[in-house]
Amino acid sequence: MQADAFTMQANAFTMQANAFTMQANAFTMQVNAFTMQADALTMQGIAKFNLLRINEMLY
Repeated sequence: MQADAFTMQANAFTMQANAFTMQANAFTMQVNAFTMQADALTMQGIAKFNLLRINEMLY
């Protein structure tokens, strides 16, 4: 009986650890998505700047 209770307690602890890991992974994915958005905005800015410079050279 005590072994069963100990096993159940260990399983509950494992499930809590897995839930924490999943939350950490979700947070990491959100940070990565934010970083990708920032990179995309940076690339758009660079492309716009380059287009303006090219247009200045054409005139």
